Amino acid sequence: MSDTTAQLAGARVLVTGGHGFLGRHVVAALREHGAVILAPTRAEVDLADVRHASQALAALHPRFIVHCAATGGGIGFMRAHPATSCTNNLLVNTTAIEAARLAKVTRFVAVSSACVYPGRVTQPMREPTIGDGDPEPTNLAYGQAKRLMLVQGAGYAYEHGLDCAFAVPTNLYGPGDDYDERSSHVVAALIRRFEQARLAQDPKVVVWGSGRATRDLLYVRDCAEGIVRLLQTGAGPDADARPWGRAFNLGSGRETTVREIAESVRDAVGFEGQLEWDTEKPDGMPRKVLDSSRMAEATGWTARTSLADGLAEAVRSFRR
Repeated sequence: MSDTTAQLAGARVLVTGGHGFLGRHVVAALREHGAVILAPTRAEVDLADVRHASQALAALHPRFIVHCAATGGGIGFMRAHPATSCTNNLLVNTTAIEAARLAKVTRFVAVSSACVYPGRVTQPMREPTIGDGDPEPTNLAYGQAKRLMLVQGAGYAYEHGLDCAFAVPTNLYGPGDDYDERSSHVVAALIRRFEQARLAQDPKVVVWGSGRATRDLLYVRDCAEGIVRLLQTGAGPDADARPWGRAFNLGSGRETTVREIAESVRDAVGFEGQLEWDTEKPDGMPRKVLDSSRMAEATGWTARTSLADGLAEAVRSFRR
């Protein structure tokens, strides 16, 4: 662990996207450390307006910035909205990093995505391989926008001396997830479908794909704790100068098939009907699991929540 660990008690921490799914949990974790939270809403600061928004954020005089704001969703959303996901993320990422420069923050931590990895890459995925090919086609626009943020960070570190690090989380799930059928990720979509089917006493639930693809699922509170840990330690004084040298994977380290995930959600919900697979729909990336050893070595963080415990809490939250 770094010997330059930042103290967060009493520090002003600006969190973009602080009212979103991940952002709310990051805010909660920061408050546990005694941080003073600055989390403007979209109505208060439009992050798509790069010049004015970056100046407005810097005027809040944060000591740290955690950038969680993003536009994204599941496979269906990504396929339908490549321009929206690319453009919006390019704008808000530029706003956040420019605000960090203007405010001369102690440290800037931003949330990237495992979608930055190539569609064909050795598993489990390791940070140095991020640039070894294009992202998986269904996530191409989003993945490239999130990848460019890593390039921006390396540039700002070199040109402006910005102390920055980037969390690269795998698929997240847990309380407060997005359950909208147009934009939800796999676990939230399955919870909603199975719960609706249970209440309606439907005989079956149809799930996209073949079920053979694998995913690495991370409970959102574990992710938030990892981001806070990264904010405390940063990338370290010897961070690799390459764009991916400030990236840190956050994953559970457990590779689970989508079929097993669907069956686990079915059991957590208590649905007693049948599963049916729509193989005309895409699987997305065939395998997706992160090697989080670099994060563990740099910060001491590892995921703590089992899939069964995380799903049980996610279902309880959805029903509330």
